[in-house]
Amino acid sequence: MSKMPMIFVGHGSPMNAVEDNHYTRSWKEMSENIPRPKAIVSISAHWYTKGTKIMNEENPKTIHDMYGFPKELYEIQYGAPGNKTLAERVKQLISKESVYDDSWGIDHGTWSVLVHMYPERDIPVFQISIDASAPAPVHEQIGRDLKELREQGVLLFGSGNIVHNLRLVDWGMGDRGFDWAYAFDDYIKENIESKNYQNVIHYERFGERAKLAVPTPEHFNPILYLLGAADQEDQIKIYNNGCMLGALSMTSYLFF
Repeated sequence: MSKMPMIFVGHGSPMNAVEDNHYTRSWKEMSENIPRPKAIVSISAHWYTKGTKIMNEENPKTIHDMYGFPKELYEIQYGAPGNKTLAERVKQLISKESVYDDSWGIDHGTWSVLVHMYPERDIPVFQISIDASAPAPVHEQIGRDLKELREQGVLLFGSGNIVHNLRLVDWGMGDRGFDWAYAFDDYIKENIESKNYQNVIHYERFGERAKLAVPTPEHFNPILYLLGAADQEDQIKIYNNGCMLGALSMTSYLFF
């Protein structure tokens, strides 16, 4: 079969799970523009751990890892099956030390998007954690390690936000961002489009605006896994290009 596309989603607020807006409609469109995956391997900003961990249970639980939201959000169950065989293959492929860990589950970085992309919940899905102690090139290397899964119909799925600074969020700004947020988001976009991936991996080269956009790396790191698994001949389509609430970027990428 032909090589499976890959998706990075700027997931934003968990409320997107229960809303119908231009972000969620774009996610649905992304899923309609790619072949149906045989399985989904998700790297979510919300599983940020000491070391690299891999879920390998048959029926991963839905994690409601957020506070103070409406009741309807906590009632969502994304009851997709896991895939133990694929999880074992992932562990074999990852060149750094990794362990199985089923203390977590499918968190809102994953399910708040997949409820729109694959509402039937019938595609096996599991998560790989982001090692909080690993520098950016290590995350990219794990992507390289997993690249062969694209030949097997597996969707590599990254979920975070290119710009994510909750301390500077301004609720009055709606679907607008600060100048520094647009500048960093555009810098990353231009380097992804031109396949200058080293500039993305070493995003700190962008200086002060990079520090504002990525005060901690967990929401940025998921894109690095996809860059590692990317091919030079991949085409790239951009969805939801832009920022909101001043300090969040919703920009999403489809590699195909």
